[in-house]
Amino acid sequence: MNMLVKKVTATDSGLSQLALRIPVGSVFVAHGAQKLFGWFGGYGLEGTGQWMASIGLNPGYLMAALSGSAEFFGGLALILGLLVRPAAAVLAFTMIVAILAVHIGNGLFMSNNGYEYGLALLAASIALLISGAGRASLDRLIVKQAA
Repeated sequence: MNMLVKKVTATDSGLSQLALRIPVGSVFVAHGAQKLFGWFGGYGLEGTGQWMASIGLNPGYLMAALSGSAEFFGGLALILGLLVRPAAAVLAFTMIVAILAVHIGNGLFMSNNGYEYGLALLAASIALLISGAGRASLDRLIVKQAA
């Protein structure tokens, strides 16, 4: 079990991940809060679920709960630097689904509801999946204590 904890929380020793984790995590938290709680102009689980069902992501309520939870709690994990690799993997998967199910048919640019923003969040998630949380993170503290 100790080896699993070390592998999941392993990270390189740089600070650059902090510059990525905080803004990207904040964006994910905000988007998740829109889906889950209706904050920031969102529609909450009921409205988001109805919309997801209307585009073929069924059952809509469950899909809204899953994507909202992935974004909200995954974003919190990024901000805290806690279990960043698993959180980044879930967020990357969430962005792949969003790109393919919602945005791909609209082209690249956001002005047409395209996938450029989702692609940027996907790239950031994959970068954190590869690098880990970095020096200023709870993952780093866990690794130090496990050593």
